[in-house]
Amino acid sequence: MKLNGSEIIVECLKEQSVDTVFGYPGGAILNVYDALYKHSDEITHILTSHEQGAAHAADGYARATGKVGVCFATSGPGATNLVTGIATAYMDSVPMVAITCNVTKPLLGRDSFQEIDIAGITMPITKHNFIVKDVSELADTIRRAFAIAKEGRPGPVLVDVTKDVTANEWDYIKETPKLIERKTDTINEADVENAVEMIKAAKKPFVFVGGGVIASDASDELRRFVKKIDAPVTDSLMGKGAFDGSDELYTGMLGMHGTKTSNFGVTECDLLITIGARFSDRVTGNASKFAKNAKILQFDVDAAEINKNVKADACVIGDALEILKRVNAKLEPLSHAEWVDHIKDLKEKYPLRYNRECLNGPLIMEKIYDITKGEAVISTDVGQHQMWAAQHYKYKNPRTLLTSGGLGTMGYGLGAAIGAKVGCKDKTVINIAGDGCFRMNMQELMTATRYNIPVIEIVFNNHVLGMVRQWQDLFYGKRYSATVLDDVADFTKIAEGMGAKSYRVTDIEEFEKALTEAIELNIPCFIECMIDREDKVFPMVSPGAAISEAFDRQDLDARNK
Repeated sequence: MKLNGSEIIVECLKEQSVDTVFGYPGGAILNVYDALYKHSDEITHILTSHEQGAAHAADGYARATGKVGVCFATSGPGATNLVTGIATAYMDSVPMVAITCNVTKPLLGRDSFQEIDIAGITMPITKHNFIVKDVSELADTIRRAFAIAKEGRPGPVLVDVTKDVTANEWDYIKETPKLIERKTDTINEADVENAVEMIKAAKKPFVFVGGGVIASDASDELRRFVKKIDAPVTDSLMGKGAFDGSDELYTGMLGMHGTKTSNFGVTECDLLITIGARFSDRVTGNASKFAKNAKILQFDVDAAEINKNVKADACVIGDALEILKRVNAKLEPLSHAEWVDHIKDLKEKYPLRYNRECLNGPLIMEKIYDITKGEAVISTDVGQHQMWAAQHYKYKNPRTLLTSGGLGTMGYGLGAAIGAKVGCKDKTVINIAGDGCFRMNMQELMTATRYNIPVIEIVFNNHVLGMVRQWQDLFYGKRYSATVLDDVADFTKIAEGMGAKSYRVTDIEEFEKALTEAIELNIPCFIECMIDREDKVFPMVSPGAAISEAFDRQDLDARNK
């Protein structure tokens, strides 16, 4: 059947079972929007307030559902506005397809109106990208884009289509997407055997879990593995929810703002089993001092991650679920009672401490956990609030924390929350933001109210760029350069002006009442929490220090006496 390029794009999206697209129209992509209009009963389009919001929404949809997120943008500034969202997805290995349209083929390379080489711009931040100049290649390119986004280590793919291709006709033949096979060809049986022997020999094993476990849907197999080897578990920011945060073997996050239990435990262990994690600098601290007493056993789908930041003593390359299945099949139950008891003693000795007498980030996060019973999907922006959200909410299931871990994108969370709620309509979805982050992309509240997407936006307002100020306070002699946000703007009125139900709270009782009501109302809501600018995220590891040198407020006070 002959269809024009725009209709082919829509039909290919239907092949991939795409039910939602986030985007913003413009001249170059107008033909595609015209085709999409005719299929509005099959594919929902969410018009965001900014293209960056569309990219973050597609990202949040993908993280929350496990499906490929899709966003549209027009040429020129429309396409470049996607860049931060694409880079965010790339750094966190999120499957996303961004479809942009460009000027017609004869106008390429002529500095035409709203022309930009978006394929060239995004080359370093996509898993792959394409520019389609011939309608005969369009369908196969879209199909390849989805396959690439999903297979192996997931990531974003960009497809740029010239406007004449969206208008030209070609024969379209429907195809059923090929099943994406798990990456098993790289799993060497000798490597598996070696891993098993290392695990058997260990007296003090520690399991470190990253986002790769979530990407491979390996949480159940991970739980079996952990129980079988009887070892404590820590995670990266991206690994939250891969292992039940309420389990007695869970020790909290690892790294710069990880728990002392995790940081000290990893420093003491004799085998660190790392699954789907990339040893980011925020995890390792001083890499030359990281886990110096341990052998490193690394399971990862991406061979490029082996020995990149931390030297591994052994590894198995391949899909995390498949590796864990093979390892579990070869292991008999082990016992490390003395080691596990020692880690439990560390947990009792070094709990996360904070002031319970006033409204603050940790107290708010614990109240959110209590009210939602740990069943909410939490998205965050980036800063102090992000770390409090990671530390003080127990993520029991995968795909329940959506946060920009690699790129650290301020303004990410609200768009991601909208995408997550669209994909998970039965879940309570809450975004945690700081006042600095809220200023970045607050306009996406209008997207939520336009479609009545009932997300809850919670802003921790301390009138400063909290995390940057924390560094200035601790390491820059209290020189608060460009971090004070004494705005005269009233965020609750702004949120009301965009159509959201708004609250301002100053104590935990007010917050509990506001959040309970917001959940019951099931409409877009905004809660501004007034907290102190002196509040800090603890524990913390100083830049360049080993994670074994983590300190908290008590350590700081003792040091300054």
